[in-house]
Amino acid sequence: MIQPVAPQKRTRTKSPEKPPVDLEEVILKCWPQINFRVRKSIGYKDSNWEDIASDILMNTLVAIREGKYKGKSSIETFIYTITTRRIIDYIRKKYRTLKSIPEQGRPPDPFEYVKQKEGDDLLARHLRALKPKHADMLYLYYYMELSRNEIADIYGITLQRVSEILTEAKKSLRMIIKTQ
Repeated sequence: MIQPVAPQKRTRTKSPEKPPVDLEEVILKCWPQINFRVRKSIGYKDSNWEDIASDILMNTLVAIREGKYKGKSSIETFIYTITTRRIIDYIRKKYRTLKSIPEQGRPPDPFEYVKQKEGDDLLARHLRALKPKHADMLYLYYYMELSRNEIADIYGITLQRVSEILTEAKKSLRMIIKTQ
């Protein structure tokens, strides 16, 4: 006869403490990478890249000093995340413009404007129902007209994965539209 064995309690072992972050070393190590990602993502001709890169560095230093960096990931991953978010914010802000400009001399048709606005509102509502990453990629690809390569660079993923996510997002959006 087999004797039942009492379950053993599992105890967590403390992971070794991470050494404090040397901010000067982090700056020297990550500055060229930040500059490269910003310039590649927003374009080499955009003169705001230095301001954005400096802003990323300052946001990183402030976040570290405020204790937002918990040490659960490497400092490089933490900086990469801040960099990606700041680039996406800049691109969204830059391309937030009027999609169609009325022709000079002809007053805009109020019915067309209302129809377009309702369509935009409906689409925005449907996009909010998607996963945030899916909605962001659809926005970057279709409204900001970024290439799949540029989106892959922004998110730091492969071109194939961008295509997969866009396909998933379109299928999800179709399902949402059909159900409503």
